[in-house]
Amino acid sequence: MSDPTLLYCAGATKAGTSWFYSALHDHPQCNLRAVKEVHYWDSFSDADQAKQLEALERQVNRLTVTRATAQAAGRQTQAANLDRRIAEVAGLAEVLAGDRTDDRAYLDWLKSGSVDNRLIADMTPSYALLPDDVLARMLRANPVTKVIYLIRDPLARLWSHVRMQANRQKQSDEDFQKKSNGILWRILNKGQETHLTERGNYVAAISKLRRCVPPDQLLVTFTEHLYTPEGWGRVCDFLGIDVAEPTSDRKVHEGQKARMRDDLAPLAVRFLQDQYDWVAANVAPLPAAWQVNLARASA
Repeated sequence: MSDPTLLYCAGATKAGTSWFYSALHDHPQCNLRAVKEVHYWDSFSDADQAKQLEALERQVNRLTVTRATAQAAGRQTQAANLDRRIAEVAGLAEVLAGDRTDDRAYLDWLKSGSVDNRLIADMTPSYALLPDDVLARMLRANPVTKVIYLIRDPLARLWSHVRMQANRQKQSDEDFQKKSNGILWRILNKGQETHLTERGNYVAAISKLRRCVPPDQLLVTFTEHLYTPEGWGRVCDFLGIDVAEPTSDRKVHEGQKARMRDDLAPLAVRFLQDQYDWVAANVAPLPAAWQVNLARASA
């Protein structure tokens, strides 16, 4: 059996990567592990390694509790599936805690259970922030490697990311919508929460990826196109897999709803104007949803 293609989905954050993972996970020619964001390539420092190992330990503990509940209720099929997921998460923890001077254990973990599959994947959006030398090592790790970077309408992506942050920070007595708009106001007026805007800096991320990744190994595509038959077909062709209709719900990890304040929307679009302009000039004509939000800058 020839080596499967290794896909890195390098972002952007809140641009549909969870939906994309689910669609590929269900594809008969793909072998994706139970962990979507592997964080292998951004956890070499002691601090980052410890953070990821702690996160994996928490995940194993949650899954173990769920498995016990399933077993007690006689749901043996669910319990068996949870056994597999626990083993995969624990296996990744061993990889992250082990020898990181070469990447064979990482690749073995990704390929485990793969029989004649064409594709394996590591879908960690933060990889778009990695330095050039790490990206180069990523590309050398597997004989055939592809990179996909998803771009979603900048305003919609930022608002989704803001709501995720608000959900994480919100105290029990706080209003979620007010909290979300407060975070957005601080971004626009105080230059705060820069990690949220950094994850949607298409100019920096795409420029770096185009510098480091050969053109035939890189696909930058609009999230809005990913949900169309034509866009999905283009992605499948790029990855070398047959076009199989996705079964995933588009609203995977959509997050809690909140209404953006009317006065903040045009400010936010103007704040993101350089992203809209650069993508239009350097990637492709903007999808309709982008143009609708872009028009809000003059509202």
